[in-house]
Amino acid sequence: MNLKIDPSWNVHLKAEFEKDYFVGLSDFVKKEYTGGTTYPPPNAILRAFDECPFNKTKVVILGQDPYHGDNQANGLGFSVNDGVRLPPSLINIYKEIESDLGIKMPRHGNLGSWAKQGVLLINATLTVKANEAGSHQGKGWEEFTDAAIKALSDECEGLVFMLWGKYAQNKGSVIDSSKHLILKSPHPSPLSAYAGFFGCKHFSQANYYLKKQSMEPIDWINI
Repeated sequence: MNLKIDPSWNVHLKAEFEKDYFVGLSDFVKKEYTGGTTYPPPNAILRAFDECPFNKTKVVILGQDPYHGDNQANGLGFSVNDGVRLPPSLINIYKEIESDLGIKMPRHGNLGSWAKQGVLLINATLTVKANEAGSHQGKGWEEFTDAAIKALSDECEGLVFMLWGKYAQNKGSVIDSSKHLILKSPHPSPLSAYAGFFGCKHFSQANYYLKKQSMEPIDWINI
């Protein structure tokens, strides 16, 4: 497994790489990639941790698992590469940003600029078998991403955590709400977006909070 991450994360995650669960996870992931189609590309599995340094993280957006369709997952939660058709969940995220901030979103779905601004776009599980949603759940990724979230919660102050859907909200139990802003809503999936994701105004709330912490807000249209 490609373990390339920004050096700032090594201090907080190096110990995880050496634990038994991660050794077993690595073996499982290697077999999945050699035995069939698995997403994202191997060199993008830990992309979120490479493009968004620990000490520059401002916002954490937590998904469930990567897109499992052909050429969709690119290592950043909810993001797809240029030229890839926008998935329904991302379309709904864009709709909410337009409604919340009154700005027109682009046609592409590459969220790389958010990562560079300090938005950690991670899924609870970081790999998935093609066309089998949730196929890599319970293999160890959840423990790894819990460790990352807890490190941010413990070592930082004034971050924004966007937890969309019950799965993400359950993982939020490791976050210290006295030190950070936790925003919860249903998942942006078409199955639940109308149950409260639309109208949640998480993007304006996040920027308002960051400004109060004397931090630069996120330019959500800078994509």
